[in-house]
Formats: sequence, C-alpha cells, structure tokens
Amino acid sequence: QVQVVESGGGSVQAGGTLKLSCTASGYTSRICRMKWYRQHPGKERTFLSSIGRDGIVIYENVPKGRFTISQDIGKNTAYLLMSNLEPEDTAVYYCAADYDCYSVPIATVYGQGTQVTVSS
Repeated sequence: QVQVVESGGGSVQAGGTLKLSCTASGYTSRICRMKWYRQHPGKERTFLSSIGRDGIVIYENVPKGRFTISQDIGKNTAYLLMSNLEPEDTAVYYCAADYDCYSVPIATVYGQGTQVTVSS
C-alpha cells in the first residue's frame, strides 16, 4: 500500500517560519494527490490544502498568503511552507495521500502527525 510520514514540526516564535515535509513510500505511483490538515486541541481535523500530481492546488481554511503547498514528485514528497506564524497556528499537522483515485471510494492514508507550537 502507501504510507506517509510527516516531518519538520517544532516550536517557533510568532512571526517565524516552518516548512513541513510529507514523504510517501510504498506504491507511490498510485498516488494522485497529497493533502495537509491540522487539528487544534479538542477540535476536529481541518483540511488545509491539497496538491495533485497534475499540479492543481486547493486551499481551504488557510490563512491567506501565509501557507504554501508544493511538491517534489521525484522525491514523493509534499511540503507545507508556513510563514509569519501565529500562536493560533499551534496544532498537530497531518499529511494524507489519496491513491487509487479511480476507485470508489478513493483510498486515503494519513500520517501520524507532527506538532507545531507557536509561542507569542
């Protein structure tokens, strides 16, 4: 199957920058889309952004202009660049990969998450 692992989380002061990485392994040729979510304490997981193998990018619930998704298909890695971070961005960030995208339903695998903590 497919597995994904996030990295790049940590602690940063407000105004700082972090770049999260999500590396896929396994049957990576079956991946059609990589996605990022975050989950605040006590809240549900929220979709942030996705990037397709075709390069199509979607943002939702994202602070305008502060988060940028990108990918390196050759490395099977997606990135989430987060700039000008605010304490409200403190959350666990999850990566996901959609694969077998002509199946119903589409298969999705999630990573274990990476903690991002922003201090004021």
